[in-house]
Amino acid sequence: MDVFISKLRKKLEADASVQIVNIRGVGYKLVMGV
Repeated sequence: MDVFISKLRKKLEADASVQIVNIRGVGYKLVMGV
């Protein structure tokens, strides 16, 4: 799972308004428009 998220973050890093946030004990959240 960590490798998948890492690759996804690299693809999305060009757009600063999109972030993937780790929520401890729950999972991941895609945050847009930051």
